[in-house]
Amino acid sequence: MALYVGTSGFSYAAWKGSFYPEHLAGQKMLAFYGTSFNGVEINNTFHRMPKPSLLEGWRGEVPEAFRFALKAPQSITHVRRLREVDDAVSYFFDVAGVLGERLGAVLFQIPPSLKKDVPLLHDFLSLVPPGRRVALQFRNRSWLDDEVFSLMQRNDAALCLVDSEEDEAMPAVATAAWGYLRLRRPEYGAAELGKWVDLVNRQGWRDAFVFFKHEDAAKGPLFARQFLDIVTGG
Repeated sequence: MALYVGTSGFSYAAWKGSFYPEHLAGQKMLAFYGTSFNGVEINNTFHRMPKPSLLEGWRGEVPEAFRFALKAPQSITHVRRLREVDDAVSYFFDVAGVLGERLGAVLFQIPPSLKKDVPLLHDFLSLVPPGRRVALQFRNRSWLDDEVFSLMQRNDAALCLVDSEEDEAMPAVATAAWGYLRLRRPEYGAAELGKWVDLVNRQGWRDAFVFFKHEDAAKGPLFARQFLDIVTGG
């Protein structure tokens, strides 16, 4: 299994002196980050899509085995609520495609106010270009049933598993040949991290993405490192 582990975001001045060297320039953060982790979740794409030139620059700053996960724009998920988004989805994947093989996955975060609608989800998933991997984070639990899971399995769309203080525990259902985890609690002990490592290992995934929440104290990189140490027995 290929395991891509990191944090939600990387460009945080507050991490200087803890994760990053104190005087590291902002434009060198990604390259430094890429020496420790092989994956990152980009959240600012939820608010606005970066220029292709920026993504092209990012692609050149990380190793070939590095993978980006991009959160899809809120204009698709929260404004249009997955309806009549053909052009928006096409444009998003065209721009994201600048990352080439380094585009690992796209996360679509479905708002709490949007309840289960299988025909809507079916039509939406049909817009995803062949070969692109999408994860769905449902904020309304009405989506969490076998009918939805079956549709996702047919489209190799991953159910995003979230661990946070705000959300109820989610069913660990493998709806794709790969997995996507967002571990977002402010604290994780070794025993808790070990349980998540065990869960990942039990799923039989081909690839898995695991991202920890950004904290000003740079705990996210610490937890990510500890997670990897448990995986490797380090």
